[in-house]
Amino acid sequence: MSRPRRLLCYLFLLAGAAGFLAAAQTQSNQQTAVAQKVPVMDGGAGPCSLELTVTTPDAKPVYAATIKVHITYGFAGLHKLDLEAGTNADGKVRFIGLPSRVHRPPLEFQASKDQLAGTAAYNPDAECQAKHDIILETPKPPVSK
Repeated sequence: MSRPRRLLCYLFLLAGAAGFLAAAQTQSNQQTAVAQKVPVMDGGAGPCSLELTVTTPDAKPVYAATIKVHITYGFAGLHKLDLEAGTNADGKVRFIGLPSRVHRPPLEFQASKDQLAGTAAYNPDAECQAKHDIILETPKPPVSK
């Protein structure tokens, strides 16, 4: 085989290997993007939304923390809504479809994971589209009298 043909064969082999590596990298990036997708809980009761990030005191994200909220809204608080969602690997979750006016604001979003707990206060009347952080800590024992 002549030298130019041999070089051409090597170039084709290198191009094929580079294409294979690029395809593998693209698939890896797509898997990472899917794993980091923020879970969304839709209340279907209004235009407001809240994105929460749950962390430990040393700022590490908390995976699979449970966040609960009880919402009363409408005339005299006759409508009630209980929502619950879990966080992704980045400690994030998003609540959408929240009412813009609630009965007795602010809403308390309560997060927990194992023995850790934390809360975030959110008033949709003051901030319809918001982002808040919740730091999970060990609850302090009640003070006895």
